[in-house]
Formats: sequence, C-alpha cells, structure tokens
Amino acid sequence: MVHKKIVMKVQMSSEKCRTKALKIAAVAKGVSKVSIEPEKDQVEVIGSGIDSMTLTMTMRKKVGHADILSIEEVKAEEKKPAGSIPITCTSSYSYAHYPRYPTHYHVVREEPTTCSIM
Repeated sequence: MVHKKIVMKVQMSSEKCRTKALKIAAVAKGVSKVSIEPEKDQVEVIGSGIDSMTLTMTMRKKVGHADILSIEEVKAEEKKPAGSIPITCTSSYSYAHYPRYPTHYHVVREEPTTCSIM
C-alpha cells in the first residue's frame, strides 16, 4: 500500500490537549508515525490505509477544532547499507541493592498443657 502523510491543524491549547491528540492519532488504524508541532498546532500522521475523515472527526470530538491542511503520498526511503555503522547500546543504569530478607519462616506453636473451660 501507499503511505500517506496527513497534516492537520488541531486546536491544542494545553499540554493535556497535545497528549490527547497524540494518543488519538497513534491508535488510529494504519498509522505508523505521529508527530506534533506545538508552535503551529499541527499534527502530522504517516501511515497506510488511514481514513483521514474519521481521524479528523475523532480529533474534533475529543480535542477541539480540527482541519486537514494537506494529504500527500510519501515515497519509500531507499536503505543505504554501504557506510552504515552498527550502534551498540550500553546501559549505565544500575539496580539498587535492597537488603535480603529470609525467604522462609519457622513457626513455633506452644501447645496448652492444661485444659480450662470457662
């Protein structure tokens, strides 16, 4: 399928609205990439088989006023295997060491020696 790039202008007045718009666009059917430009109040969605009208109506219901600015086809990027450098990821994150507690307990029950009914 052909990938489409949809640019929408969505009224996003707060960080909460931006987060909501990003979540709505991300869960839409066929979406592979979502980006937001908060300065321009624009949401850019890239994917294949995206229904732009349904996405716009959902944005209007959940976030605020939304308009489609442009819809265009995205050409597939050619991969260049020559000159690529493999990247190794090393983590400097260390786990906190917690004190060890016993994993088993010994329960001692004292049996009553006399019977008392009262």
